[in-house]
Amino acid sequence: MATINSVVPAEAERFGRIAADWWDPDGASAMLHKLNPVRLKYIRDQIDRHWQCDECGRTPLADKTALDVGCGAGLLAEPLARLGAQVTGIDASPEVIAVAREHAGRMGLAIDYHALPVEQIEGRFDLMTALEVIEHVADPAAFLRSLAQRLAPGGLLILSTPNATSWSKLLTITLAEGFGRIPKGTHDYAMFIAPERMQALLADAGLTCIDVEGIAFAPTRGLHLSDDLRLNYLVAVVPAV
Repeated sequence: MATINSVVPAEAERFGRIAADWWDPDGASAMLHKLNPVRLKYIRDQIDRHWQCDECGRTPLADKTALDVGCGAGLLAEPLARLGAQVTGIDASPEVIAVAREHAGRMGLAIDYHALPVEQIEGRFDLMTALEVIEHVADPAAFLRSLAQRLAPGGLLILSTPNATSWSKLLTITLAEGFGRIPKGTHDYAMFIAPERMQALLADAGLTCIDVEGIAFAPTRGLHLSDDLRLNYLVAVVPAV
């Protein structure tokens, strides 16, 4: 039987083309730089809740393994390493992985980076993250099954993705891509996933959603965590009992 591969080559090539300025907060990945603090707050809250950590502790992931799927050049993998995790980062783009390795080296961080699809990574991980990834894969259901197979017992998986709403299409594609805040062609609205569908896909993969929180935008606050799921949302997931 052929191995399922979640990678869409055109998607990997598109992100590879912007690898060189991934760490430029004003470059092609500027929106990811704005999203990252919001996502990190959610991830830290879920880590503290799941493993009953001291919310003031600096290394709540000490002695834990983490896999960042679709890691890009390391915007999330590096903070996870600083939280104490033994981090593996995987991405379909070799160009992006090269930038990630170089940047982690300059920061003095030991992160194990690979240009691989998730189907080819071995082992199981305590924490897994796949942020703004599922809307770019070939088969979301198969992708989630692959994630489930690599999540350790008692582990925690966190995903984020745009919601399948007219509001998300307007802000993400019409405005953000239209005005160059995100590279044009980054998103395909047909691949956006509503929270209800996400929960069904997770259940089919043998996973249980334990929390859903929105990422909203307001002119006075910018991007922030919210009960409003219309634009984008995060989910915290555990293995089904």
